[in-house]
Amino acid sequence: MTVDPIPDPPVVSRGSVIAKQVGVILLGLVLAAVMVGLGVWQLRVYNAQGEQQARDRASAPPVALESVARPGQEVGDAYGRQVRFTGTYDPRLQVLVSMGSGGRYRVLTGLRLPNGGILPVVRGAVTGHKAPDPPAGQVTGSGVFMPSEGSDAAGRQAGAEPTTVVLPSLAQRWTGSLVNGFATLNADQARAEGLDPVTVELPSSHGRLQNGFYALQWWVFAGFAIWMAFRMAGDLRRTGGLMGSDPGAAADADDARDPLPAEAAISPANPSAGGNSPPDETTT
Repeated sequence: MTVDPIPDPPVVSRGSVIAKQVGVILLGLVLAAVMVGLGVWQLRVYNAQGEQQARDRASAPPVALESVARPGQEVGDAYGRQVRFTGTYDPRLQVLVSMGSGGRYRVLTGLRLPNGGILPVVRGAVTGHKAPDPPAGQVTGSGVFMPSEGSDAAGRQAGAEPTTVVLPSLAQRWTGSLVNGFATLNADQARAEGLDPVTVELPSSHGRLQNGFYALQWWVFAGFAIWMAFRMAGDLRRTGGLMGSDPGAAADADDARDPLPAEAAISPANPSAGGNSPPDETTT
């Protein structure tokens, strides 16, 4: 029996394998970068949608304050919306809230409501420590209703100026039940009181969840592309640069080139090669 020789596998240089590995990894990184960029774009769309929703909410017609917020009670769906209120300013309840450098201050004045509560109102902004007195008598105004601005570490220090509107701090200094939020007068009303308008930083809102999921999806794809690129580079190293080849092919080829066992070397045409020959028959 004749055994055909097994052809040797093609020889690929180490430099060629490394070049292929680098190319695969670079391709994976490029694809991942594109996918990350698409995810960032979707995230920006998501954030832009949220900002637009917040602006639309703040520009909607005002609602009556008492319908969404009452003194000493939880606030309903009111933060970031225009509210309409009526009351009387109390000049004794006035605080200047620092706006940072430049000597600018927000003028915060307590408005006593008909139900006995107090609504903190940012009437506008002023340069320096001198603010005009609030209007006397009953007034009606409107503005964006906002929650407490959180803690004010600087304002808690002795003699320090407050930098945020902190309702718990006001509740300790003002006599009366506060509404759980404050209003910032609209631009025309602030100018009417001799103050500069204050720009309100609207509360964050959410865009469409679909765009948020798209952003997450692209980032997952980017991670998968990087993982796949490094895996393919590892396969190139194991297969000697022959993509699609079996990592065990080289071992199988070596086994096929080994000498045949002694039993397989016996040919039927040459039975004597086996060592024991059948006895000759003699005729008598």
